[in-house]
Amino acid sequence: MKSRSQEQSLSDSRELDRSYDPLTGNPPSKPNKKTIKQRFLKLLPCYPSGSSSSSNQRNTSDDADPSTVSYRPEGLDRLVQHTNFSKKELQVLYRGFKNECPSGVVNEETFKTIYAQFFPQGDSSMYAHFLFEAFDTNNNGSVSFEDFVVSLSIILRGSITDKLNWAFNLYDLNKDGCITREMTDIMHSIYDMMGKYTYPDMRDTAPKEHVDSFFQKMDRNNDGVVTIEEFLETCQKDENIMQSMHMFDNVI
Repeated sequence: MKSRSQEQSLSDSRELDRSYDPLTGNPPSKPNKKTIKQRFLKLLPCYPSGSSSSSNQRNTSDDADPSTVSYRPEGLDRLVQHTNFSKKELQVLYRGFKNECPSGVVNEETFKTIYAQFFPQGDSSMYAHFLFEAFDTNNNGSVSFEDFVVSLSIILRGSITDKLNWAFNLYDLNKDGCITREMTDIMHSIYDMMGKYTYPDMRDTAPKEHVDSFFQKMDRNNDGVVTIEEFLETCQKDENIMQSMHMFDNVI
């Protein structure tokens, strides 16, 4: 016999992926057209190497038994409260996430595989490592559905301050509350990801020059580190940075 908590967890998962209607007890009608969210989630290859063909696994029925998912996200209402997505949007995101990632989580190697598809001309593995750490808010070596939608919500729908705080965390490599010249590593990873055959050609010194420019602009008291206060103040006064913060506003 299932415990009360197990039944509630199953109910939450069914409500999330819309395989169960809490009012009627029946599966709802399927959406008629794919959205950007669904197409984006199709790039999540969450299958271990050596397994059967991913194309076969991706043909999993939309109404597959939720019990096949080993990790269950928190309740839908709670996610609505903690993100800027509607209930319907979260349901669409979860259905795609569950269908592409039956285990319910993405590890770092899988995350790197995802990113490599976007940047075939370069080496995106190191930048994907830094990005994965930013998504892995619990520092447990995996990105759950909650991790995914919380960060996605900030990037796409967060306030300017929320987006800047998220970006600061990405560049704060050792998570000590300050950006140091260790950010040269992430700049190198960005240039590696862009590839060596870009136009115009990038000099080998470009990453260091970028970091020097960053510190000249951001390090207001010249103490060798950039604090969150310095970062926010400088960014909010830079028109180009402010415009870039709205780049993804209408993606979803």
